[in-house]
Amino acid sequence: MRTRDSLWLDVTTYGPDDAPVTVFLAHCWTLNQQDWQYQVRDLLAEHGHGIRIVTWDHRGHGGSSDVTRAGARIELLARDWGDLVDHLAPTGPLVLAGHSIGGMALLELAEQRPDLLERVVGVALVSTSSGDLDTVTLGLPDVGPLVRSQIPRMLALRSMTLSRRARRRAPITERLVMRTLLFGTPVRLGDIALAVEGLISCPGATVVGYYEDCLRHDRATALQRFAGIPTHVLVGSRDVLTPPAHARVLAEGIPGATLTVAPGAGHMLPLERDALVSATLVGLLRPYAGHALPGDAAAAASAPSRDVAS
Repeated sequence: MRTRDSLWLDVTTYGPDDAPVTVFLAHCWTLNQQDWQYQVRDLLAEHGHGIRIVTWDHRGHGGSSDVTRAGARIELLARDWGDLVDHLAPTGPLVLAGHSIGGMALLELAEQRPDLLERVVGVALVSTSSGDLDTVTLGLPDVGPLVRSQIPRMLALRSMTLSRRARRRAPITERLVMRTLLFGTPVRLGDIALAVEGLISCPGATVVGYYEDCLRHDRATALQRFAGIPTHVLVGSRDVLTPPAHARVLAEGIPGATLTVAPGAGHMLPLERDALVSATLVGLLRPYAGHALPGDAAAAASAPSRDVAS
């Protein structure tokens, strides 16, 4: 999809255009739409042609256009999301899920497009926050905010001074950051590799720009807009980027929201606790989804299609 400011978003859809409900899955900072690979698998297995799923790479991530450091802003992620809904699901019920910066974009979307919330029948806020991220210690309380702020800049410097091939050959720094700061236990090596590859593929402007904007993120006023919408807030007990205290703020600020804390899990819940996240989405979709189709029809539903529109 071409954005209003002439960037391109890499978008994938699963399921028929006329499905009775559409679910949008917004990924985390420095990864891409593969962040939700297990949930796409599980939702298709459960609901088949009864739903439509939309995933995409945020601007500056994955296969989407690069951004400048100044252009790496959550408000633009939300604007893109609203345009995606207008283009791909202009009518019908919606289930919206956001992981990390995807969840922050979802809060901003509620502020920008309250008209869309009238169609939203379920929300999942996964390992995310409504603000005060500049107070997060990253589990490193002794080093201070100045040193913590250098982590994304160090990663950006590697992206500017080393080729992707060189970083893939020896991803020592990226792997250390991912394993230490993003994942809890237990962890699958393949999930770490996926996260490391996403980070290596991110330009420096994406890494630093969005990090800086996350520190400015303050959308607590959006929480009341989800009143009356079934909302699930999920967080890992060992999440040091968006800690459980931030999840509690979300759950307490959204009337009727359900909070789930996954023991031992870190920040990457869609990968680390895929069954938990999938079950949450399946539950939100169940009242609105059609019946899964057996045999070849269900297999056909799992085949992705690429959407490109200007």
